[in-house]
Amino acid sequence: MADPSDLLIDRTLVLLRHAKAVPPESMPDLERPLADRGRADAAAAGRYLVAQGIEAELVLCSPSIRTRETWQYAAEAGAIATDIWYDRRIYSAGTDELLEVIRDVPAEVRTVVMVGHAPGIPWLADELALDGTSPNRIELTQKYPTSGLAVLHHTARWTDLAVDDADLVEYVIPRG
Repeated sequence: MADPSDLLIDRTLVLLRHAKAVPPESMPDLERPLADRGRADAAAAGRYLVAQGIEAELVLCSPSIRTRETWQYAAEAGAIATDIWYDRRIYSAGTDELLEVIRDVPAEVRTVVMVGHAPGIPWLADELALDGTSPNRIELTQKYPTSGLAVLHHTARWTDLAVDDADLVEYVIPRG
C-alpha cells in the first residue's frame, strides 16, 4: 500500500518534443533520423536539463529514430537518466494516450522526461498546466517547435495526474 504522504511529494515532468528530423519524403516516418540542426538542438536540450539540475529517474521515449536520437544527443551533452522505457503508445499519441503512459510510471519515481511528437506533447503540456496567463504558457500554446521543452511540477501521484494538475515551471526552446 502506498504511503499517503506520497501525495505531497513534488514530482517533475519534462515534456520534450523531438529535435528537428530529416524530411519525411525519403523514408518511413518511424525511421527518420535527426538533421544536423536537430542533433545540435538535442544537445542543447541536454545542456539545459543539466543547467537546471534535472536528472530523470525515467525517460519515456517514443520508439521512433528521431526521438531515440533526441535523447541520445541530450544524454551525450550530460543529461542523466536512471532508466529509459521505449513505448510505442507515445508515437502518434494524443493527450489521453500520453497520460496513460505517464500513469504507468512507478510511484517512487520523482522525475520523468517524456520524449515524443507533436501534436501530442504540446497538447499535453497545455492541458496539464494550471496557469493560463503566464508568458511561458501563452508562448507554448502559440508554438511548440522541435526540441521545445516544458518543465512541469505537480504533487499528484502519477496514477492520478490529470488536466490542470501541474505548475508550468519553464518553457524553453533549446537551440544548439
